[in-house]
Formats: sequence, structure tokens, C-alpha cells
Amino acid sequence: MNNKKTFQEVINRSKKVIEEFQKVEKRPWGVEGAIIEMMKQVGELSKLIMVTEGYYMAGRDNLPQYQSSIEKIGDELSDILLMVIRLANHYEINLEEVHLREMDMAMNHPLMKVKPRGIK
Repeated sequence: MNNKKTFQEVINRSKKVIEEFQKVEKRPWGVEGAIIEMMKQVGELSKLIMVTEGYYMAGRDNLPQYQSSIEKIGDELSDILLMVIRLANHYEINLEEVHLREMDMAMNHPLMKVKPRGIK
């Protein structure tokens, strides 16, 4: 059984989830609600990474609110992706198309051809 999905299939599934959320949210989020939620999720992701990478003082990672795991980091990344999709949907942006175009531009950037010092 192959569960691999295309990027567009992931986006379409996410849009369906967003539609269901919209039915039960207290008020319409609009773009403002989506960006606020995304920033909240980025903050949570930052905290998890700082705990995982050992930036906080000793003992803090023993507190329940500072428990971190790769699974929790993945959950936050997924939440952020959902908000990115929600924002793209609001502005009618084809994320797949835009992302591929940006990656092509990045790969063709003149600095991609410059070798770092020490590499021959």
C-alpha cells in the first residue's frame, strides 16, 4: 500500500480540513487570524527547538511545559504548513507552482556557482 501523496494532494486535503475548522470556529479567521495563529505556532516551534538543542538553563527541560520531542517539532511544523496553506488560499496563490519557481530561481542564482573557500 503506497501512502505517498503529491504536494497538491496534501494542499487539497489541508483545504478540506480548513473548511471543516471554519464551520466550528467562533468567528471567521480571515487573513489576520491565520497569521496570528501561524506566529503562535512559530513561537511554539522555537521553544521546542531551543529545548531540544539545549539552549535553556539546566533543569528547565524537566518542566512539563518544556518537554520536547521530534514528534512535537513535527506537529508544530505541520501546524505552520496548514497556516501557510490557509494564507495562500486566501490570496489565491498556487503554492506548488510558486514554490517550484522559487526553487528554480534559487538553484540558478549566481552565488550557487561560487565555491566556498577551501573547496577546490
